[in-house]
Amino acid sequence: MTFNENSNFASLVSQFIELISMVVPILFALVIVFLSWSIIKAWVINGGDEASVEEGKKVALVGVIALVFMFGIWGILAMLQAAIFPAM
Repeated sequence: MTFNENSNFASLVSQFIELISMVVPILFALVIVFLSWSIIKAWVINGGDEASVEEGKKVALVGVIALVFMFGIWGILAMLQAAIFPAM
């Protein structure tokens, strides 16, 4: 990402959107890895411990809600981007 004297608002927005487009999939991957590890740790590794299973249920619920929320926000932002900047 480079800035020069001929930059205008559209190119700045384009560079910002490009940066966000690279970061968002990484965030999704991190959340999925964390959620998967927490579930495996709760049910597979510590399957006999009731407290661990209950904690795993809570983590799974919060993780799924977070993923749904993230996908929803990502979709809304994509629609806004298409409506405001259709050429990008």
